[in-house]
Amino acid sequence: MKLTFWGAARKVTGSMYVLESLGYNILIDCGSDFSDRHKVYDADLFPFETSEIDLVILTHAHVDHSGNIPALIRSGYRGQILSTAPTSELSELLFADGAHIKRTEKKIANSAPKDYSYKPVDRFIPIAFNTDFEINEWITVRLIPVGHLLGAASVFITVKEGGEKKTILFSGDIGRDAYPLLPNPIVPPQADYVLCETTYGNREHKEKESAEEIVKKIVTEACVKKPGRLIIPAFSLGRTQSLLYTLNKLSLKKELPPIKVFTDSALAAEGTRVYAKYPALMNEEAQTIKEQDESLFDFENLDHVKTFKESKNISNYLQPCIILSSSGMITGGRIQHHIRQNLQNPLCTILLVGYAVEGTIGHDLLIGKKNIQFKKHTIPVAASVIYTDIFSGHTDRHGLLKYMNHQDKRKLKKVFLVHGEYQSMQDFSETLKQDGFSNIELPDYGQSYEL
Repeated sequence: MKLTFWGAARKVTGSMYVLESLGYNILIDCGSDFSDRHKVYDADLFPFETSEIDLVILTHAHVDHSGNIPALIRSGYRGQILSTAPTSELSELLFADGAHIKRTEKKIANSAPKDYSYKPVDRFIPIAFNTDFEINEWITVRLIPVGHLLGAASVFITVKEGGEKKTILFSGDIGRDAYPLLPNPIVPPQADYVLCETTYGNREHKEKESAEEIVKKIVTEACVKKPGRLIIPAFSLGRTQSLLYTLNKLSLKKELPPIKVFTDSALAAEGTRVYAKYPALMNEEAQTIKEQDESLFDFENLDHVKTFKESKNISNYLQPCIILSSSGMITGGRIQHHIRQNLQNPLCTILLVGYAVEGTIGHDLLIGKKNIQFKKHTIPVAASVIYTDIFSGHTDRHGLLKYMNHQDKRKLKKVFLVHGEYQSMQDFSETLKQDGFSNIELPDYGQSYEL
């Protein structure tokens, strides 16, 4: 069995790993790399022969794990994609959104290039959580609920080679305990080899209060005491639904001020529709609210913005309000318009709710830059910029250690650390060693291991 690291190696994004066994090749995740734009693949730019991949397994729908699947198909992949049903549906939305963005960038108004005739969603085979799925006579796969995003999973693969059984666990993105909407990560099975993400491998989440208390305080400060507008850049899938759910809970308790809340993302609206289909995959609190209130995401004064014209008209709304738009790193989407229009507004508060890769506007705001570059224009920052990690879908150092400690150290043959800044990986490697783990690897891009 051979494992090669083609993404998220000593960096956060671009998850992509090839597992080879007896001539059968499995690609686990196929993500876009935000930190290296030339590695957002197209057609024949993959580092391996795509036609030789027999199967794709997708941990979850976020584009740093799924975003290059359309390019994979255009470049010759003809196999199937295994994932949970929600991951399949959310991925379909992201693929369509990505194709739309690409057409816009190419200034193609009414027709798509021939490349887009392939439909990745036709390749998906949805499989249930916690069920062994037989790929062939020597390989089985099991998807383990991990929180983070609706349908997200760790991937547990069992391989029988030469009379020996080998197991490997791909963590995917590990969610955190007590996260809005989603249940806590499930204890994974014992494995011989583990790939563990390290996004927050060297830090703990700072917030100790509940999401409702934190949001209530921020809204009161930004929209009542100032009074002004609160702009929240958030990923359309996952973060937006958690924010809407939290605002809905405040509204049910009569603790949300009577102000407009604009959700300005067509993708987020469709993502919310998918979330609403799967209440059984949510935590007990969300299921109870669903039974009592019917809606998890809809409340008074919520306005779903549909068209770009309506989006631009929000600038003319002069009353205190909340604007929730994507993307979370401010790398594209309608959020760029809202941020650009309000950076010099001292009555505006920008609330950052997640990780932002270096080189993005979100990262520049996060580190406190006083001037922000929008293409050819430099705009000084007069708005208040604040941050909370309460909506981060990733667990922290403590949660990663908890995830790893479900493994028997004596039975682990090797631990691979992925999906994190290199410093975060190094620090978490030291944490694991201090806790008794050994044989820890920090793979480089393109590095292969015989397992």
